[in-house]
Amino acid sequence: MLNRVVLVGRLTKDPDLRYTPSGVAVANFTLAVNRPFSNQQGNREADFINCVVWRRPAENLANFMKKGSMVGVDGRVQTRRFEGQDGKTVFVTEIVADSVQFLESKGASQGGGQDTSGFQPNRNQNQFEPNRNQEDPFKNNGEPIDISDDDLPF
Repeated sequence: MLNRVVLVGRLTKDPDLRYTPSGVAVANFTLAVNRPFSNQQGNREADFINCVVWRRPAENLANFMKKGSMVGVDGRVQTRRFEGQDGKTVFVTEIVADSVQFLESKGASQGGGQDTSGFQPNRNQNQFEPNRNQEDPFKNNGEPIDISDDDLPF
């Protein structure tokens, strides 16, 4: 039997981080995942999928991601039931995440007009000119380099 889910979507709200009585972190979140097709009006619809992640990944998700952040989830489908406050049985289907990947840098979803791929170039560094303040460490005068066999890793 196989129960595996891989999703890529955006958080619909900030993750809800809580701790069990024994101190284990658990975060609940909802992921908006676009459908791969358009409806009859030509609009793309999204599914809103409830997810849960445990322990350190739960803390990382809550600390570094927020509403609108794009994440990837790898996990499994789980169903459970419990008795609600009104005495009726409540059935829940959710994704239990084994891992959550951050697909954009912190705050990129709030960037406003920036590239939505999640890639943020380092704007403090000139990417097209070599740094002229450093000398080339591989430059030599055409002379052989003295390296013993003990210095080689293979």
